[in-house]
Amino acid sequence: MRGAFAGAIAAALWAAAEPALGRAFGTPFSDVRLLGRMATRGRLWPIAGTILHVGNGAAFGWAFERLGGNGIRRGLVVAEIENLVLWPAMAIVDRVHPDRRDGAWPPLLTDPRSFALEATTHALFGATLGALVDRS
Repeated sequence: MRGAFAGAIAAALWAAAEPALGRAFGTPFSDVRLLGRMATRGRLWPIAGTILHVGNGAAFGWAFERLGGNGIRRGLVVAEIENLVLWPAMAIVDRVHPDRRDGAWPPLLTDPRSFALEATTHALFGATLGALVDRS
């Protein structure tokens, strides 16, 4: 359970930092919004998105610990690998997400600002997860 708790904390930190980082990178993209607006189009999308995001973080953290992951370096590496492996799925997001379809977001697959945001938030997540699961 330590890994799941660490992943949930790391994902919550990511969600809290995301608005400021989005402004810094000049992109309206948000993982919380990505998940929340896919779950509901209503005004409760921030709650839905946060719950889904923290739940995903908990699942990732659980798997990270179960597979022997620990430490900041390993956390960073696996989080960035996950980002690189999943980034091509933005081609699907570009076709189906309501914020892409209505033009509120740029084409994500080819947007360097959104990718830079994702790399940074994944690094924050991975470092936090690794630090919290560190067994040294």
